[in-house]
Amino acid sequence: MIVAPGPALVVGLGNPGPGYAETRHNVGFRVVESLATRAGGGRFGKHRSNADVLEGRLGGRRVVLAKPRTFMNLSGGPVAGLLKYFSVPAEELVVVHDDLDLGFGVVRLKRGGGEGGHNGLRSISGSIGTRDYLRVRFGIGRPSGRQDPADFVLKRFSATERKELELAVDLAADAVEALLADGLEPAQNRFHALSG
Repeated sequence: MIVAPGPALVVGLGNPGPGYAETRHNVGFRVVESLATRAGGGRFGKHRSNADVLEGRLGGRRVVLAKPRTFMNLSGGPVAGLLKYFSVPAEELVVVHDDLDLGFGVVRLKRGGGEGGHNGLRSISGSIGTRDYLRVRFGIGRPSGRQDPADFVLKRFSATERKELELAVDLAADAVEALLADGLEPAQNRFHALSG
């Protein structure tokens, strides 16, 4: 496999501020924070593209880890700015996000496709002019009863889910590393069999 010479950009999606930190919608931030520890444990710094950024190495590759400082539905601006600043092609963008259509803790990898009603993905696709980027989907399940999905994603994980959350975050971080090291199809073959 020929490895791209430049860095990959790995973006975790979430909302800024302590009020959102423990919510389902912010699981992308958690995964990227776990990756930051693996990449040398440095601290994120503010970048002019309106994101918190850490540069390091994962899966044998140079990586830029990022958490946009905007709200979820405005994630595209910072992502587009980071791609340009670090000269990363859209094909080398990995977005880690929550997914209502997967059971809690299920991890799925894909390239391209629709946004599934996810406003963060919609913003990114619109800002960078393509849907052809890699996604690491972290399942958060659907709300029971009549709870509005928009409210559900902004709630904290249940007590039962919180017991398993760190393991699930580690699994998603492992999947990102495999994606960077081995490519999409080998990583899919490995991780789709492991979760759900």
